[in-house]
Amino acid sequence: MRKDNTLKDRVFHLGKLGREHRERFTAVDDVTIDIQAGTTVGLLGANGSGKSTLLKLIGGIVAPTTGTIYSRGRMAALLELGAGFHPDLSGRENVYLNAAILGLSRDEVDKQFDAIHDFSGIGDFIDTQVKFYSSGMFVRLAFAVAVHTDPDVLLVDEVLAVGDEAFQRKCMERIAQFRSEGRTIVLVSHSASQVQELCDRAIVLKEGEVVFDGDVNEGVAVLRHVLEGRRHDGRSDDDSGQPIEAVAITLHDDSGAEVDAVSVGESLVVRIHVRANQAMPNWAAGFSIDTTVGQMTIASNTERLGITLPEIPSGENHVDFRIEEVFLNSGQYYVNANVSEVIDINSSSLMQGKMFTVHDRTKTLGSVAARITAATS
Repeated sequence: MRKDNTLKDRVFHLGKLGREHRERFTAVDDVTIDIQAGTTVGLLGANGSGKSTLLKLIGGIVAPTTGTIYSRGRMAALLELGAGFHPDLSGRENVYLNAAILGLSRDEVDKQFDAIHDFSGIGDFIDTQVKFYSSGMFVRLAFAVAVHTDPDVLLVDEVLAVGDEAFQRKCMERIAQFRSEGRTIVLVSHSASQVQELCDRAIVLKEGEVVFDGDVNEGVAVLRHVLEGRRHDGRSDDDSGQPIEAVAITLHDDSGAEVDAVSVGESLVVRIHVRANQAMPNWAAGFSIDTTVGQMTIASNTERLGITLPEIPSGENHVDFRIEEVFLNSGQYYVNANVSEVIDINSSSLMQGKMFTVHDRTKTLGSVAARITAATS
């Protein structure tokens, strides 16, 4: 990154040591990953973490300074809006140009053209210069070309965020079809729900380095910690200066056994483990349950419940909240906790202190489960 960006600066610094006015920035640093054929991998991370650069390295658009990338099969890439499109050519001409870049012959494009045109949904604009296209039309046509080149590996960089809801759903369905056909997909997205719906595995990048590689739901949780600067260990941050701290969360069934999963309609005990640094004649506690993308599903505290907690001596203790019936839909959830002398004032918070799974046999979607029947009259 140059610091002498103007012509005046460069003339003034001519003959001086160039390194004084330049700073090296490593976008991707010592990343080693293996992506198996037939899997769908989500690349997650904050802006500037190296996701798009890594995708360009995989796609052969950028060569690594050191290291090697091995790939097999035909690769199609949607790396940025309008990449590979010439603004002065029509949509039709760009279909042939872009498909040729992706490795198709003219005869192959002739056979696929009607399907590409229909999938894009841009209608008569196919013969208009693409410089007059909206961003959504750009993406529609580019995605349509990419998915009709019969790729073995599909690289997608955030383009699914553009376009209307119906087209996004069409793209998601096509990617799901590719998954079922055993194709390999590498997806960069800021949408945690997209990654959870489509991917088998998540890789989280921070400042060009891999900080997590594994389960998708855990990856989304790590991403949230990276974005919010929190730790990912299920323990509270350092609250030692406070009179009472939330140090851990455990979940229990009615028999007292510790659990990590619950079925819809069952009861659940949320146990907040606390450490009092002095005797506490008055104290309060609360909890909340979030989805993996941070949406709060339920929350309560001792004040709302009209409960006055008894005095506790200094040391370890706990408080239990019992949910009579859990009506969250199937999926994974996080439990947060807070304790304080007075509710919501100078509280000690433990974010994502516990992850648990809800098993559901109902036929509903969303974060709330319900028993639904249908009848005609």
